[in-house]
Amino acid sequence: QRQTWPIDLWAWVIMPEHIHLIVAPRHAGVEVGRFAGKVKEEVARQAVAWLEEHSPSWLSKITVTEGTRVRHRFWQPGGGYDRNITDMSTLELMIQYIHQNPVRRGLVERAEDYAWSSARWYAGIQPVHLRMDALPMLDH
Repeated sequence: QRQTWPIDLWAWVIMPEHIHLIVAPRHAGVEVGRFAGKVKEEVARQAVAWLEEHSPSWLSKITVTEGTRVRHRFWQPGGGYDRNITDMSTLELMIQYIHQNPVRRGLVERAEDYAWSSARWYAGIQPVHLRMDALPMLDH
């Protein structure tokens, strides 16, 4: 999606039951909500395909009936929590906050020890799963 959409990725964390992304449009008019929907759609499609192949018994846990339609719901309903960040100090705090999720949960002792997060990128540890885009110079 990063090659298709004019969106910068500034931070991310994948937790066992939720994810955090800090993204920003590269220019005005980019519909971040549409981007998020496309990302969720692609992840859900791949996750359900993986479950069908490797753990089909688990599919019943995400099967829902909506009217007459039966489908697999990978994501919880609702739009999640969105927030506009307008200054660098808030951006830095938000990045630190999401990176500390695995530490608060007791999955690792240090944020940079968690492979499924951008904390390793910010700590200068290689290899990483995803490279981050450059942070902006926002007003303090």
